[in-house]
Amino acid sequence: MYEHESSGVKISVMPDYLEDESDPDEGRYVWAYTIEIENTGHEAVQLLARKWVITDSMGRTEHVQGEGVVGEQPVIEPGECFRYTSGAPLSTPSGFMQGSYEMRRRNGESFAAIIPGFSLDRPTDRVQLH
Repeated sequence: MYEHESSGVKISVMPDYLEDESDPDEGRYVWAYTIEIENTGHEAVQLLARKWVITDSMGRTEHVQGEGVVGEQPVIEPGECFRYTSGAPLSTPSGFMQGSYEMRRRNGESFAAIIPGFSLDRPTDRVQLH
């Protein structure tokens, strides 16, 4: 699991390779990632937008931006969490994702909550130390 806390928002990411949805012979590798956003601050925050930078193992990058996540712009009260799962296809067997959420406090202050960078690796490709 990957974690980062910034401005009273803790973001945890758990990537998972989806072998059943991938087709290496066709150059299609698919990952799901589950993200938990925890409000560790003292006032409610709302997730307004997302920005992603997705890099494949050939160094090619894709920038993805949009409103909310999975069709929602959740309000997260202090001490509460919002969790969702989404996915990312790549044309290479590994890659890397990083990004940020545009958040707003009830007082109108906007800030970026950093999504920790995380690797997309197939379980069969992971380096194992003995």
